[in-house]
Amino acid sequence: MKVIVASFSKTGTKTLCAALNVLGYKVYDAVEHFWYHGNDWIKILTTGGTVEDFKRMYKDVDAVTDAPACNFWEEISEAFPDAKIVLTLRDEESWWRSLQKQFERMNADVSFKISHYVPYFSTYRYYKAICMASFGLPMSYFSGNICTTNKMVPLMKFRQHNDHVLQAAPCEKLLVFKITDGWEPLCKFLEKDVPDEPFPHKNPNGNLLPELRTQNVVMKQAQKKLYVVYAFVFCIIALPVFVAVIWPLLNFY
Repeated sequence: MKVIVASFSKTGTKTLCAALNVLGYKVYDAVEHFWYHGNDWIKILTTGGTVEDFKRMYKDVDAVTDAPACNFWEEISEAFPDAKIVLTLRDEESWWRSLQKQFERMNADVSFKISHYVPYFSTYRYYKAICMASFGLPMSYFSGNICTTNKMVPLMKFRQHNDHVLQAAPCEKLLVFKITDGWEPLCKFLEKDVPDEPFPHKNPNGNLLPELRTQNVVMKQAQKKLYVVYAFVFCIIALPVFVAVIWPLLNFY
């Protein structure tokens, strides 16, 4: 582990993840946290974990971004004491509007909501635990919706998180970064050459899920497996209909 991004979700974490990938780091972002360590994270978020858990989970990873890793940046830093820490900041009102828009789009995404209840994926427990731990927001089991009406609690969590990182992270290991700063301060901090390409810009307007489905390798794998589940469910539903309705008609004619 070389870089711990302690930034809260919706502060440019997807953009920073893309930038770290360009710089050659193997990054685990939100999708990878669930896909490779979903059960570990459910345990950590509900009953607790240890520094040894993080050593095991991320021993072959160069960098972590986004929730739920950002909420445990101290423990991950303890597990990997040589790792540098990056904190991206954002105006809190802008952050809340962005978070609200992101969750509203996720609430409206049928495929995402179906994945909550498919046994192979069972994302409901995972995202419910993250929403409560990170943002203090409940998630409905019946609708799969994330509540976006309570502004006060998420803002409190946002302020507390940023203040704690600024106070607790060692100054010599911490970069306070704005996405608009571009390559220069990030590359200087990480002792990397500045790439000969524009600084990335990801997840504009909360358009996260469609972007991940077309660009993220893990998400593409998940989608393929979800399509298999869809096909299986369709066959289970269609077979009785065929036997009860179509087959008698075929025999009749």
